[in-house]
Amino acid sequence: MRDFNILLVEDEKQMSMFIEMELTHEGYKVDTAYDGREGLKKAENNKYNLMLLDIMIPNLNGIEVCKRIRQFSMVPIIMLTAKSDVSDKVIGLDVGANDYLTKPFAIEELLARIRVYERDKSIINKIEELKVKDILMDNKTHQVWRNGKEIELTKKEYDILEMLIRNKNIVLSREQLIENIWGYDYVGDTNVVDVFIRYLRSKIDEGFDEKLITTIRGVGYVIKGD
Repeated sequence: MRDFNILLVEDEKQMSMFIEMELTHEGYKVDTAYDGREGLKKAENNKYNLMLLDIMIPNLNGIEVCKRIRQFSMVPIIMLTAKSDVSDKVIGLDVGANDYLTKPFAIEELLARIRVYERDKSIINKIEELKVKDILMDNKTHQVWRNGKEIELTKKEYDILEMLIRNKNIVLSREQLIENIWGYDYVGDTNVVDVFIRYLRSKIDEGFDEKLITTIRGVGYVIKGD
């Protein structure tokens, strides 16, 4: 059995059973869901190496499911669609899908696409992730995403964000941030923290309705969340 878990979200029972049977025969571990809400719930509660997501599914369509998943995970997603309409494919890719297959497709083609992600060990397996709300940090590659959009940070900005997320719901003083990020021997002004917080806010908060970094006046900074 391969150490590679796949979530299949497909409402056509016969199609779903056929794909699951073929993938299981190839040694993959397969979990199935038959509608968008069920698929989203499984994606939230389990770790997968790859997701096969049909666009035309009940409750939440595949586009909406993909959009919501990108708020908390960068698991590779291959969209499955019975439509050849270019707009569906473009929308799917725009909301964060990695690839798409138009039905009917040959199972050999699907297996070939899956092997690409398997050889890459899959994005989700590479991620040593830190997450709060819709911010996702990959501590191995030092990449950061908010709501699926990658955000480029400097080393200091990344370190501050990491410390705030690791200590979410705990107010960190300027002195604590200085000691942990600049070092105990730092002799400059603690206002440098305010400067870097301002830089960080301009990148992770600007353009988003919800502001993640909260200033506790006279105390320090905090990111609140589950």
